[in-house]
Amino acid sequence: MPSRDISSTPESTFDQVVRDLAGVTVRPEVVLTEVPAPSRVAPYAMALTADVLATDNPDDEHELASGRFVVLHDPAAPEPWQGAWRVVTFARASLEPELGEDPLLNDVGWSWLQEALGAHDADFHAPSGTVTHVVSTGYGGLSDSGTSTEIEVRASWSPSGLDLQTHLHAWVGLLCTLAGLPPLPEGVIALPRPRR
Repeated sequence: MPSRDISSTPESTFDQVVRDLAGVTVRPEVVLTEVPAPSRVAPYAMALTADVLATDNPDDEHELASGRFVVLHDPAAPEPWQGAWRVVTFARASLEPELGEDPLLNDVGWSWLQEALGAHDADFHAPSGTVTHVVSTGYGGLSDSGTSTEIEVRASWSPSGLDLQTHLHAWVGLLCTLAGLPPLPEGVIALPRPRR
């Protein structure tokens, strides 16, 4: 039986990508958690969720934004992906109520994603997605809740290489933008927070 170089099998490549993603350090306001990945979309998949928490008062942490980051790998390279790898994301946050009146809010949400990918040098192609915003007003027993605005950015793209850490950093950057957190200054390194 001929020998086989297992270092280049799809399993080993995918496992290395997962290990690389597990080593990513994010801002202390962000909690990353590995969760079960979809099992029918691609032969290989991994998923993370993230919560961006307000840390003004450690006794009263509340969620500012949340989302899901999924990496799919199919060596058959499905035609719509234009490659063997696909990143599928979801990001959601509450915004200031008056932003819900801005007719360009969806365009701005998509531009935030594009800017985050560019800022982290996350090369990609074949992007697709939707941006949705919802304005809710409470009535009756919920009238005290007033008006609220929520934005959702659902997007997928194919990474142009295997450095998926840059894509995870970009997505976390998008979540932080949606949450209203200022960018970290140049040269400041986020201290890691324990993963769940």
